[in-house]
Amino acid sequence: MQHFHIDREILPGERIELFGEDHNHIKNVLRMKRGEKVVINDTQGLSHICALAGFGEGCSCFDEEERFPCETEPAARIVLYQGLPKKDKMDLIVEKAVELGVSRIVPVMTGRVIVKIEDDKKEARKLERWNAISKSAAMQSGRGIIPTVDRLMSFNQALEDARKLDRILIPYEESDTVGCTMKSSREAIKGLRDVKSVAVFIGPEGGFEAAEVQEAMRVGAVPVSLGKRILRTETAGLAALSIIMFELEDL
Repeated sequence: MQHFHIDREILPGERIELFGEDHNHIKNVLRMKRGEKVVINDTQGLSHICALAGFGEGCSCFDEEERFPCETEPAARIVLYQGLPKKDKMDLIVEKAVELGVSRIVPVMTGRVIVKIEDDKKEARKLERWNAISKSAAMQSGRGIIPTVDRLMSFNQALEDARKLDRILIPYEESDTVGCTMKSSREAIKGLRDVKSVAVFIGPEGGFEAAEVQEAMRVGAVPVSLGKRILRTETAGLAALSIIMFELEDL
């Protein structure tokens, strides 16, 4: 069944109306008929199986038939702090990170970031596109929520923001220089079974500066290794998220 989202609680017995792009997709792309069913997820972590009742003025109308807790969300809330990459790589990162289960994505300006976004209008356009990509990926993958892509933060702002979460991981290609081994990395990943929220920091194309890793460690970040090979920025985050989700998925 197709998945849709509504940005509020769905009350028992109410007629549910979907507007805008959702309505157009239902009526003109899917060409749904009365009685055909979809899943609509709300802000309370609930999934609702709903049957199309008909079309109103600019909306698709549904009646709820069944509700149950959403089963597609991971046990822990994952926030990806992504060093801003060049060109359109962020589009791919947002799409795949949402498919893998992140709840929020924060673009980060680190010391080795090459791209500079100095225009508020340019940043707003990028955020609009990234959040549209997030919504599309969430619907395609059956997510219970639509993850948000936040405004660009400095590295120090991102660290301060991440301190609100239970655990901070920072994959680092020179992890051996800070005493990190594959064994300690596995232990750090397994330890996520005991937490409710996790921050994952990924560097840009040039990686993190050593001073940035030290600063992250001072606020409690745990360096981890993703293996012996150096991964591109668009690969590193997806590798880290895949490992984390594999560990959390059966909880």
